[in-house]
Amino acid sequence: MNASVAPSASVSAPVPALDLPAAREVVERLQTRLRMSVRGRDDVIELVLIALLADGHVLLEDYPGSGKTTLAKSLGESIMASGTHAKIVPFRRVQFTPDLLPSDITGTTIFDPNTNNFFFRPGPVFAYVVLADEINRTSPKVQAAMLEAMAEKQTTVDNDTHALDELFFVIATQNPLDLAGTFPLPSPQLDRFLFKIRMEHIDRKSELDVLNSIRERRSGAAHELPGVARDEVIGARRAVEDQIYVSEAIREALVDAAAATREHPHVLQGVSTRSLVMMLPALQARALLRGRDFVSGEDLEALAPLVFGHRLELTPAAESEEAVVADCLGSAMEKLARASLSR
Repeated sequence: MNASVAPSASVSAPVPALDLPAAREVVERLQTRLRMSVRGRDDVIELVLIALLADGHVLLEDYPGSGKTTLAKSLGESIMASGTHAKIVPFRRVQFTPDLLPSDITGTTIFDPNTNNFFFRPGPVFAYVVLADEINRTSPKVQAAMLEAMAEKQTTVDNDTHALDELFFVIATQNPLDLAGTFPLPSPQLDRFLFKIRMEHIDRKSELDVLNSIRERRSGAAHELPGVARDEVIGARRAVEDQIYVSEAIREALVDAAAATREHPHVLQGVSTRSLVMMLPALQARALLRGRDFVSGEDLEALAPLVFGHRLELTPAAESEEAVVADCLGSAMEKLARASLSR
């Protein structure tokens, strides 16, 4: 069988790291465009950008009409392709349903009678930003196909492997209240998401701002603002990894907090080592957004609930994920503070 590769599989030269001021400027451009399109969600926008820079994925637990599609679409449309990546779609939305098939998201091999050859037609995962809407409404088989794409940045169709773009970023959603006809995400799938973010209703002032800015947003005012190039985002990722300092004390605090989750009396299953590996670049990305070239204890305290919470399996006696994470962080943060004072 002669199947062509996906458009994102083109080989290109590695993207060099930006310097930190240039990386910050890239993030600021993205923030400005997203805040123009999505009002009252500055905290969520920051977390999504942290995940993007950390090369992670995000699970949003939200209510219908909370702006998730607008957020994901605005992010995708803010990133411009060039060169060998020019054919990649910036944003795709997949509505997950019980009758969805793996090939509906990964793509399929098609026979062309004119050339007597098979060719690969890419699915919606071949994009920079993919919104996986109501991901818990599809079957485990489709969830497994998404798992491979998220974990390996590739898909396998008819024994042929097709590479996704290096930038590939998933924003998945699930409704916290609607449980009928759903397939709860298994632990391995949840572990692939860097953050699980619960989106609450926005405040009164922000809701009024949404109503007052309808015409401005519908006219595409955000599109008049400068976007970012795909390579700039990759370069900012490399800057975060290479140029934001992580002290040994921070690494020890992270490991100690994880160990505490595994020993806590109200935890049946603690966090994985993989979650710690994924969390390091997230801590570095948050430091960049806060204008620092080093990770602080504040970054660890802010992100731990979002990274650890959905990975814990709690006993019925547990108060909440947040309370357990705070309890597990306590000793590690104390030790970190003492180490900071002794320097």
